[in-house]
Amino acid sequence: MYLPKKIIDSVNSIGQIYEVGGAVRDRIRYALSLDTARIDPKKFWSFPPEEVDYLVTGMPMNALTSELKQFGHVELVGKSFGVIKFKLEIQNPKSKIYDIALPRRETSTGLGHRDFEIEFDPDLPVEQDLGRRDFTVNAIALRIQNSEFRIQNPELIDPYNGLQDIKDRLIRMVNPQAFKEDPLRMLRACQFAARFQFSIEQDTFKAIKKNAKLIRTVSPERVQQELNKMLLKADQPSIGLWLMQRSGLLKEIFPELEEGVDVTQPGGYHRYKVFEHSIKSVDFAPKILEMRLAALLHDIAKPRCREVFQGGAHFYGHDKLGEKTAKELMERLKYSGETISRVALLVRRHMFAFPETEKGLRRLIAKVGINVMYDLIELRRADISAQGRGTEEADSDLDLFEQAITEVINKNPPFTINDLQLDGVIVMAEFHLKPGPEVGRVLRHLLDYVLDHPEKNKRDLLLDEAARWLGTG
Repeated sequence: MYLPKKIIDSVNSIGQIYEVGGAVRDRIRYALSLDTARIDPKKFWSFPPEEVDYLVTGMPMNALTSELKQFGHVELVGKSFGVIKFKLEIQNPKSKIYDIALPRRETSTGLGHRDFEIEFDPDLPVEQDLGRRDFTVNAIALRIQNSEFRIQNPELIDPYNGLQDIKDRLIRMVNPQAFKEDPLRMLRACQFAARFQFSIEQDTFKAIKKNAKLIRTVSPERVQQELNKMLLKADQPSIGLWLMQRSGLLKEIFPELEEGVDVTQPGGYHRYKVFEHSIKSVDFAPKILEMRLAALLHDIAKPRCREVFQGGAHFYGHDKLGEKTAKELMERLKYSGETISRVALLVRRHMFAFPETEKGLRRLIAKVGINVMYDLIELRRADISAQGRGTEEADSDLDLFEQAITEVINKNPPFTINDLQLDGVIVMAEFHLKPGPEVGRVLRHLLDYVLDHPEKNKRDLLLDEAARWLGTG
Protein backbone atom coordinates (compact mmCIF):
# COMPACT_ATOMS: atom_id res chain seq x y z
CA MET A 1 0.00 0.00 0.00
CA TYR A 2 1.45 3.33 -1.08
CA LEU A 3 1.20 6.79 0.40
CA PRO A 4 -1.80 8.62 -1.10
CA LYS A 5 -0.98 10.99 -3.93
CA LYS A 6 -2.12 14.05 -1.96
CA ILE A 7 0.54 13.36 0.69
CA ILE A 8 3.23 12.77 -1.92
CA ASP A 9 2.34 16.06 -3.62
CA SER A 10 2.37 17.88 -0.28
CA VAL A 11 5.84 16.59 0.62
CA ASN A 12 7.19 17.20 -2.86
CA SER A 13 6.06 20.83 -2.73
CA ILE A 14 8.92 21.39 -0.26
CA GLY A 15 11.33 18.48 -0.63
CA GLN A 16 11.66 15.28 -2.66
CA ILE A 17 10.26 11.88 -1.70
CA TYR A 18 11.78 8.58 -2.80
CA GLU A 19 10.76 4.97 -2.44
CA VAL A 20 13.72 2.93 -1.16
CA GLY A 21 14.71 -0.55 -0.05
CA GLY A 22 13.22 -3.94 -0.76
CA ALA A 23 10.07 -2.63 -2.43
CA VAL A 24 12.13 -1.06 -5.24
CA ARG A 25 14.22 -4.21 -5.61
CA ASP A 26 11.14 -6.42 -5.81
CA ARG A 27 9.38 -4.10 -8.28
CA ILE A 28 12.40 -4.42 -10.58
CA ARG A 29 12.56 -8.19 -10.22
CA TYR A 30 8.85 -8.47 -11.01
CA ALA A 31 8.96 -6.15 -14.03
CA LEU A 32 12.29 -7.19 -15.51
CA SER A 33 12.07 -9.04 -18.80
CA LEU A 34 14.54 -11.93 -18.95
CA ASP A 35 14.57 -11.73 -22.75
CA THR A 36 15.23 -8.01 -23.21
CA ALA A 37 16.65 -7.08 -19.77
CA ARG A 38 14.25 -4.13 -19.80
CA ILE A 39 11.76 -3.02 -17.17
CA ASP A 40 8.11 -3.11 -18.16
CA PRO A 41 6.63 0.14 -16.66
CA LYS A 42 3.12 -1.30 -16.46
CA LYS A 43 4.27 -4.33 -14.47
CA PHE A 44 6.62 -2.16 -12.41
CA TRP A 45 3.84 0.07 -11.13
CA SER A 46 1.32 -2.72 -10.69
CA PHE A 47 3.56 -4.72 -8.33
CA PRO A 48 2.03 -4.90 -4.81
CA PRO A 49 4.92 -4.81 -2.30
CA GLU A 50 4.44 -6.04 1.27
CA GLU A 51 6.08 -2.93 2.70
CA VAL A 52 7.10 0.42 1.25
CA ASP A 53 9.77 2.61 2.89
CA TYR A 54 10.21 6.25 1.97
CA LEU A 55 13.10 8.69 2.09
CA VAL A 56 12.64 12.48 1.99
CA THR A 57 15.46 14.86 1.07
CA GLY A 58 15.62 18.66 1.15
CA MET A 59 13.10 18.97 3.98
CA PRO A 60 13.93 19.52 7.69
CA MET A 61 12.39 17.14 10.19
CA ASN A 62 10.11 19.77 11.76
CA ALA A 63 8.75 20.76 8.35
CA LEU A 64 8.18 17.11 7.37
CA THR A 65 6.36 16.26 10.62
CA SER A 66 4.26 19.42 10.36
CA GLU A 67 3.24 18.52 6.82
CA LEU A 68 2.38 14.92 7.66
CA LYS A 69 0.32 15.87 10.73
CA GLN A 70 -2.24 17.37 8.40
CA PHE A 71 -3.04 13.86 7.15
CA GLY A 72 -2.54 11.51 10.08
CA HIS A 73 -0.56 10.56 13.19
CA VAL A 74 3.20 11.13 13.41
CA GLU A 75 5.57 9.35 15.79
CA LEU A 76 9.34 9.91 15.87
CA VAL A 77 11.56 6.84 16.27
CA GLY A 78 14.52 8.22 18.16
CA LYS A 79 15.67 11.73 17.32
CA SER A 80 19.10 10.48 16.23
CA PHE A 81 17.60 8.15 13.61
CA GLY A 82 15.47 10.65 11.75
CA VAL A 83 12.68 8.11 11.15
CA ILE A 84 8.94 8.82 11.30
CA LYS A 85 6.22 6.24 11.84
CA PHE A 86 3.25 7.71 9.99
CA LYS A 87 -0.28 6.37 10.41
CA LEU A 88 -2.94 7.54 8.01
CA GLU A 89 -6.10 6.57 9.95
CA ILE A 90 -5.55 7.52 13.58
CA GLN A 91 -8.58 5.70 15.01
CA ASN A 92 -8.10 2.50 13.03
CA PRO A 93 -5.78 0.05 14.88
CA LYS A 94 -5.26 -1.89 11.63
CA SER A 95 -4.34 1.20 9.63
CA LYS A 96 -1.13 0.95 7.61
CA ILE A 97 1.98 2.44 9.24
CA TYR A 98 4.58 3.94 6.90
CA ASP A 99 8.28 4.42 7.62
CA ILE A 100 9.42 7.81 6.33
CA ALA A 101 13.06 8.74 6.94
CA LEU A 102 15.49 11.54 6.34
CA PRO A 103 18.90 10.75 4.79
CA ARG A 104 21.55 9.91 7.33
CA ARG A 105 25.26 9.31 7.63
CA GLU A 106 26.73 6.68 9.92
CA THR A 107 30.19 6.75 11.52
CA SER A 108 31.50 3.49 12.92
CA THR A 109 32.74 3.67 16.51
CA GLY A 110 33.41 -0.03 17.00
CA LEU A 111 32.44 -3.52 15.91
CA GLY A 112 28.79 -4.39 15.30
CA HIS A 113 25.58 -2.74 14.15
CA ARG A 114 25.08 -0.76 17.38
CA ASP A 115 28.53 0.80 17.42
CA PHE A 116 27.66 3.82 15.30
CA GLU A 117 27.18 7.54 15.56
CA ILE A 118 24.17 8.37 13.42
CA GLU A 119 23.41 11.83 12.11
CA PHE A 120 20.46 12.61 9.87
CA ASP A 121 20.78 15.46 7.44
CA PRO A 122 17.93 16.60 5.14
CA ASP A 123 20.47 18.11 2.72
CA LEU A 124 22.40 14.87 2.28
CA PRO A 125 22.17 13.62 -1.33
CA VAL A 126 20.11 10.46 -1.76
CA GLU A 127 23.16 8.76 -3.34
CA GLN A 128 25.10 9.19 -0.11
CA ASP A 129 22.28 7.72 1.97
CA LEU A 130 22.17 4.69 -0.35
CA GLY A 131 25.86 4.11 0.35
CA ARG A 132 25.13 2.88 3.88
CA ARG A 133 22.84 0.05 2.63
CA ASP A 134 23.84 -3.60 2.78
CA PHE A 135 23.74 -4.84 -0.83
CA THR A 136 23.64 -3.13 -4.20
CA VAL A 137 20.23 -4.64 -5.03
CA ASN A 138 18.87 -2.79 -1.98
CA ALA A 139 20.71 0.46 -2.72
CA ILE A 140 18.36 1.74 -5.42
CA ALA A 141 15.94 4.64 -4.93
CA LEU A 142 12.83 5.43 -6.95
CA ARG A 143 12.12 9.12 -7.41
CA ILE A 144 8.41 9.79 -6.86
CA GLN A 145 7.12 12.62 -9.06
CA ASN A 146 4.20 14.98 -8.48
CA SER A 147 2.28 14.05 -11.61
CA GLU A 148 0.61 10.75 -12.49
CA PHE A 149 3.99 9.07 -12.11
CA ARG A 150 2.63 5.53 -12.12
CA ILE A 151 2.26 5.53 -15.88
CA GLN A 152 5.78 6.77 -16.61
CA ASN A 153 9.10 4.99 -16.93
CA PRO A 154 10.48 4.74 -13.39
CA GLU A 155 13.24 7.20 -12.52
CA LEU A 156 15.78 5.10 -10.62
CA ILE A 157 18.76 6.43 -8.67
CA ASP A 158 21.28 3.61 -8.81
CA PRO A 159 24.80 4.75 -7.85
CA TYR A 160 26.08 1.21 -7.12
CA ASN A 161 24.79 -0.60 -10.22
CA GLY A 162 22.23 -2.57 -8.30
CA LEU A 163 20.01 -2.83 -11.37
CA GLN A 164 22.74 -4.67 -13.24
CA ASP A 165 23.25 -7.00 -10.28
CA ILE A 166 19.52 -7.78 -10.29
CA LYS A 167 19.79 -8.57 -13.99
CA ASP A 168 22.85 -10.74 -13.30
CA ARG A 169 21.16 -12.32 -10.24
CA LEU A 170 23.98 -11.35 -7.88
CA ILE A 171 24.17 -10.37 -4.22
CA ARG A 172 27.04 -7.86 -3.86
CA MET A 173 28.03 -5.82 -0.80
CA VAL A 174 27.87 -2.04 -1.21
CA ASN A 175 31.19 -1.46 0.57
CA PRO A 176 34.01 -3.65 1.95
CA GLN A 177 33.10 -2.79 5.55
CA ALA A 178 29.48 -3.97 5.19
CA PHE A 179 29.86 -7.09 7.34
CA LYS A 180 31.96 -5.46 10.04
CA GLU A 181 29.33 -2.72 10.31
CA ASP A 182 26.57 -5.29 10.81
CA PRO A 183 27.58 -8.98 10.83
CA LEU A 184 23.94 -10.07 10.41
CA ARG A 185 24.28 -8.98 6.79
CA MET A 186 26.31 -12.15 6.15
CA LEU A 187 23.34 -14.30 7.08
CA ARG A 188 21.05 -11.96 5.15
CA ALA A 189 23.17 -12.50 2.02
CA CYS A 190 22.51 -16.24 2.30
CA GLN A 191 18.83 -15.58 2.95
CA PHE A 192 18.52 -13.38 -0.16
CA ALA A 193 20.43 -15.92 -2.26
CA ALA A 194 17.95 -18.64 -1.23
CA ARG A 195 14.89 -16.44 -1.54
CA PHE A 196 15.67 -15.00 -4.97
CA GLN A 197 17.83 -17.90 -6.18
CA PHE A 198 20.69 -15.46 -6.74
CA SER A 199 24.42 -16.13 -6.41
CA ILE A 200 26.68 -14.31 -3.97
CA GLU A 201 29.32 -12.28 -5.81
CA GLN A 202 32.84 -13.70 -5.40
CA ASP A 203 34.45 -10.90 -3.33
CA THR A 204 31.33 -10.66 -1.18
CA PHE A 205 31.48 -14.38 -0.43
CA LYS A 206 35.18 -14.14 0.43
CA ALA A 207 34.35 -11.32 2.84
CA ILE A 208 31.69 -13.49 4.50
CA LYS A 209 34.19 -16.33 4.96
CA LYS A 210 36.73 -13.90 6.40
CA ASN A 211 34.27 -12.36 8.86
CA ALA A 212 32.09 -15.39 9.69
CA LYS A 213 33.09 -15.44 13.36
CA LEU A 214 31.60 -11.96 13.81
CA ILE A 215 28.12 -13.49 13.62
CA ARG A 216 28.66 -14.40 17.28
CA THR A 217 28.29 -10.71 18.17
CA VAL A 218 24.73 -10.58 16.82
CA SER A 219 21.83 -11.13 19.20
CA PRO A 220 20.11 -14.53 18.91
CA GLU A 221 16.78 -12.80 18.28
CA ARG A 222 18.10 -11.11 15.13
CA VAL A 223 19.69 -14.36 13.90
CA GLN A 224 16.38 -16.16 14.47
CA GLN A 225 14.44 -13.54 12.48
CA GLU A 226 16.79 -13.85 9.50
CA LEU A 227 16.70 -17.65 9.61
CA ASN A 228 12.89 -17.57 9.72
CA LYS A 229 12.81 -15.42 6.59
CA MET A 230 15.00 -17.95 4.83
CA LEU A 231 12.81 -20.86 5.91
CA LEU A 232 9.49 -19.21 5.09
CA LYS A 233 10.18 -16.96 2.09
CA ALA A 234 12.45 -19.24 0.06
CA ASP A 235 11.16 -22.11 -2.05
CA GLN A 236 14.54 -23.77 -1.56
CA PRO A 237 16.06 -22.78 1.79
CA SER A 238 18.74 -25.41 1.10
CA ILE A 239 20.47 -22.87 -1.18
CA GLY A 240 21.04 -20.52 1.74
CA LEU A 241 21.86 -23.30 4.18
CA TRP A 242 24.54 -24.66 1.82
CA LEU A 243 26.02 -21.16 1.54
CA MET A 244 26.03 -20.89 5.32
CA GLN A 245 27.98 -24.14 5.52
CA ARG A 246 30.47 -23.22 2.79
CA SER A 247 31.10 -19.77 4.26
CA GLY A 248 31.65 -20.91 7.85
CA LEU A 249 28.47 -19.33 9.22
CA LEU A 250 26.82 -22.69 9.91
CA LYS A 251 29.38 -23.89 12.43
CA GLU A 252 29.13 -20.56 14.26
CA ILE A 253 25.32 -20.61 14.48
CA PHE A 254 24.46 -24.33 14.26
CA PRO A 255 27.50 -26.43 15.18
CA GLU A 256 25.12 -29.37 15.71
CA LEU A 257 24.11 -29.25 12.03
CA GLU A 258 27.72 -28.86 10.95
CA GLU A 259 28.44 -32.27 12.53
CA GLY A 260 26.35 -33.95 9.83
CA VAL A 261 28.20 -32.51 6.82
CA ASP A 262 30.47 -35.52 6.18
CA VAL A 263 28.36 -38.23 7.83
CA THR A 264 27.31 -40.89 5.31
CA GLN A 265 24.20 -43.06 5.63
CA PRO A 266 25.09 -46.41 4.02
CA GLY A 267 22.49 -49.09 3.67
CA GLY A 268 20.44 -48.37 0.56
CA TYR A 269 17.86 -45.86 1.77
CA HIS A 270 19.81 -42.60 1.67
CA ARG A 271 21.71 -41.19 -1.25
CA TYR A 272 22.90 -38.11 0.66
CA LYS A 273 24.97 -37.42 3.74
CA VAL A 274 23.11 -36.34 6.87
CA PHE A 275 23.43 -32.57 6.44
CA GLU A 276 22.54 -32.57 2.75
CA HIS A 277 19.54 -34.81 3.42
CA SER A 278 18.37 -32.52 6.22
CA ILE A 279 18.45 -29.32 4.17
CA LYS A 280 16.78 -31.03 1.21
CA SER A 281 14.03 -32.14 3.58
CA VAL A 282 13.39 -28.47 4.35
CA ASP A 283 12.76 -27.78 0.65
CA PHE A 284 10.05 -30.45 0.56
CA ALA A 285 8.38 -29.43 3.84
CA PRO A 286 5.33 -27.11 3.88
CA LYS A 287 6.07 -23.39 4.33
CA ILE A 288 5.14 -23.42 8.00
CA LEU A 289 7.83 -22.40 10.49
CA GLU A 290 7.45 -25.38 12.83
CA MET A 291 7.37 -27.81 9.90
CA ARG A 292 10.50 -26.41 8.25
CA LEU A 293 12.36 -26.27 11.56
CA ALA A 294 11.39 -29.88 12.24
CA ALA A 295 12.58 -30.91 8.78
CA LEU A 296 15.89 -29.13 9.34
CA LEU A 297 16.42 -30.67 12.78
CA HIS A 298 14.81 -34.11 12.53
CA ASP A 299 18.13 -35.94 12.03
CA ILE A 300 20.31 -33.53 14.01
CA ALA A 301 21.45 -36.24 16.45
CA LYS A 302 22.36 -38.83 13.81
CA PRO A 303 26.11 -38.08 13.86
CA ARG A 304 26.19 -38.81 17.61
CA CYS A 305 24.16 -42.01 17.29
CA ARG A 306 25.87 -43.54 14.24
CA GLU A 307 27.02 -47.15 14.43
CA VAL A 308 28.45 -48.77 11.34
CA PHE A 309 28.07 -52.45 10.49
CA GLN A 310 28.98 -54.40 7.39
CA GLY A 311 26.82 -53.15 4.55
CA GLY A 312 25.24 -50.22 6.39
CA ALA A 313 24.81 -48.12 9.50
CA HIS A 314 22.12 -47.53 12.07
CA PHE A 315 21.28 -44.50 14.18
CA TYR A 316 19.36 -45.96 17.11
CA GLY A 317 18.03 -43.33 19.51
CA HIS A 318 18.62 -40.35 17.25
CA ASP A 319 14.95 -39.36 17.58
CA LYS A 320 15.14 -39.13 21.40
CA LEU A 321 18.52 -37.40 21.47
CA GLY A 322 17.36 -35.24 18.56
CA GLU A 323 14.44 -33.96 20.63
CA LYS A 324 16.84 -32.82 23.37
CA THR A 325 19.34 -31.31 20.91
CA ALA A 326 16.63 -29.48 18.95
CA LYS A 327 15.26 -27.98 22.17
CA GLU A 328 18.69 -26.73 23.20
CA LEU A 329 19.35 -25.21 19.79
CA MET A 330 15.98 -23.43 19.60
CA GLU A 331 16.28 -22.17 23.19
CA ARG A 332 19.66 -20.71 22.25
CA LEU A 333 18.00 -18.79 19.42
CA LYS A 334 15.18 -17.60 21.70
CA TYR A 335 12.28 -19.30 19.94
CA SER A 336 8.96 -19.24 21.79
CA GLY A 337 8.09 -22.08 24.14
CA GLU A 338 5.18 -23.04 21.91
CA THR A 339 7.40 -23.34 18.83
CA ILE A 340 10.04 -25.29 20.73
CA SER A 341 7.48 -27.76 22.11
CA ARG A 342 5.88 -28.33 18.72
CA VAL A 343 9.15 -28.84 16.84
CA ALA A 344 10.65 -31.03 19.57
CA LEU A 345 7.58 -33.29 19.50
CA LEU A 346 7.82 -33.65 15.71
CA VAL A 347 11.52 -34.51 15.96
CA ARG A 348 10.85 -37.01 18.75
CA ARG A 349 8.04 -38.76 16.84
CA HIS A 350 9.31 -38.54 13.25
CA MET A 351 10.29 -42.23 13.26
CA PHE A 352 6.75 -43.42 14.01
CA ALA A 353 5.84 -46.90 12.72
CA PHE A 354 2.67 -47.62 10.75
CA PRO A 355 0.31 -49.58 13.06
CA GLU A 356 -1.36 -52.50 11.32
CA THR A 357 -4.60 -52.41 13.30
CA GLU A 358 -7.28 -49.79 13.92
CA LYS A 359 -6.58 -50.12 17.63
CA GLY A 360 -2.93 -49.26 16.97
CA LEU A 361 -3.93 -46.25 14.85
CA ARG A 362 -6.15 -44.92 17.63
CA ARG A 363 -3.34 -45.27 20.16
CA LEU A 364 -0.88 -43.47 17.88
CA ILE A 365 -3.29 -40.58 17.31
CA ALA A 366 -4.01 -40.36 21.05
CA LYS A 367 -0.28 -40.27 21.78
CA VAL A 368 0.59 -37.38 19.43
CA GLY A 369 -2.72 -35.56 18.85
CA ILE A 370 -4.76 -35.23 15.66
CA ASN A 371 -3.09 -32.07 14.33
CA VAL A 372 0.41 -33.33 15.09
CA MET A 373 -0.45 -36.62 13.38
CA TYR A 374 -1.00 -34.88 10.06
CA ASP A 375 2.15 -32.79 10.58
CA LEU A 376 4.11 -35.99 11.17
CA ILE A 377 2.78 -37.39 7.90
CA GLU A 378 3.92 -34.26 6.05
CA LEU A 379 7.31 -34.44 7.77
CA ARG A 380 7.63 -38.08 6.71
CA ARG A 381 6.81 -37.06 3.12
CA ALA A 382 9.58 -34.47 3.17
CA ASP A 383 11.96 -36.99 4.75
CA ILE A 384 11.23 -39.60 2.07
CA SER A 385 11.43 -37.10 -0.80
CA ALA A 386 14.87 -35.95 0.39
CA GLN A 387 16.39 -39.45 0.47
CA GLY A 388 17.33 -39.29 -3.20
CA ARG A 389 16.27 -42.86 -3.95
CA GLY A 390 13.17 -44.25 -5.61
CA THR A 391 10.30 -43.14 -3.36
CA GLU A 392 7.20 -44.25 -5.27
CA GLU A 393 6.50 -47.28 -3.07
CA ALA A 394 7.10 -45.33 0.16
CA ASP A 395 4.85 -42.50 -1.05
CA SER A 396 2.12 -45.00 -1.89
CA ASP A 397 2.38 -46.58 1.56
CA LEU A 398 2.18 -43.14 3.16
CA ASP A 399 -0.91 -42.26 1.13
CA LEU A 400 -2.63 -45.43 2.34
CA PHE A 401 -1.58 -44.69 5.91
CA GLU A 402 -2.96 -41.15 5.75
CA GLN A 403 -6.22 -42.50 4.35
CA ALA A 404 -6.45 -45.00 7.22
CA ILE A 405 -5.74 -42.26 9.77
CA THR A 406 -8.48 -40.07 8.30
CA GLU A 407 -10.99 -42.93 8.35
CA VAL A 408 -10.27 -43.58 12.04
CA ILE A 409 -10.57 -39.89 12.95
CA ASN A 410 -13.86 -39.57 11.03
CA LYS A 411 -15.37 -42.28 13.25
CA ASN A 412 -14.92 -39.75 16.09
CA PRO A 413 -13.61 -42.16 18.77
CA PRO A 414 -12.25 -40.77 22.07
CA PHE A 415 -8.61 -39.70 21.87
CA THR A 416 -8.25 -37.63 25.05
CA ILE A 417 -9.58 -37.60 28.61
CA ASN A 418 -11.85 -34.72 27.59
CA ASP A 419 -13.54 -37.08 25.13
CA LEU A 420 -14.70 -39.43 27.90
CA GLN A 421 -18.40 -39.51 28.73
CA LEU A 422 -17.59 -38.66 32.35
CA ASP A 423 -15.14 -36.40 34.13
CA GLY A 424 -13.24 -36.12 37.39
CA VAL A 425 -16.21 -34.60 39.24
CA ILE A 426 -18.34 -37.67 38.48
CA VAL A 427 -15.52 -40.04 39.44
CA MET A 428 -15.03 -38.29 42.80
CA ALA A 429 -18.77 -38.30 43.55
CA GLU A 430 -19.31 -41.95 42.61
CA PHE A 431 -16.28 -43.36 44.43
CA HIS A 432 -15.97 -40.82 47.30
CA LEU A 433 -12.51 -39.74 46.19
CA LYS A 434 -10.84 -36.47 47.09
CA PRO A 435 -9.21 -34.30 44.43
CA GLY A 436 -5.75 -35.62 43.73
CA PRO A 437 -3.57 -37.98 41.69
CA GLU A 438 -5.90 -40.94 42.19
CA VAL A 439 -8.63 -39.25 40.12
CA GLY A 440 -6.19 -38.64 37.30
CA ARG A 441 -5.08 -42.27 37.37
CA VAL A 442 -8.68 -43.43 37.06
CA LEU A 443 -9.34 -41.16 34.09
CA ARG A 444 -6.13 -42.21 32.35
CA HIS A 445 -7.07 -45.87 32.82
CA LEU A 446 -10.54 -45.22 31.37
CA LEU A 447 -9.02 -43.49 28.35
CA ASP A 448 -6.69 -46.45 27.84
CA TYR A 449 -9.72 -48.71 28.12
CA VAL A 450 -11.82 -46.90 25.48
CA LEU A 451 -8.89 -46.61 23.08
CA ASP A 452 -9.17 -50.39 22.83
CA HIS A 453 -12.99 -50.38 23.10
CA PRO A 454 -14.36 -47.07 21.75
CA GLU A 455 -17.90 -48.44 21.73
CA LYS A 456 -17.74 -48.57 25.55
CA ASN A 457 -17.33 -44.82 25.95
CA LYS A 458 -20.62 -44.58 27.85
CA ARG A 459 -21.05 -43.28 31.37
CA ASP A 460 -22.48 -46.46 32.94
CA LEU A 461 -19.93 -48.71 31.26
CA LEU A 462 -17.09 -46.39 32.25
CA LEU A 463 -18.26 -46.36 35.87
CA ASP A 464 -18.39 -50.16 35.85
CA GLU A 465 -14.84 -50.31 34.53
CA ALA A 466 -13.65 -47.74 37.07
CA ALA A 467 -15.23 -49.78 39.89
CA ARG A 468 -13.56 -52.94 38.63
CA TRP A 469 -10.19 -51.23 38.30
CA LEU A 470 -10.36 -49.56 41.71
CA GLY A 471 -11.52 -52.83 43.24
CA THR A 472 -8.45 -54.65 41.95
CA GLY A 473 -6.20 -51.99 43.45
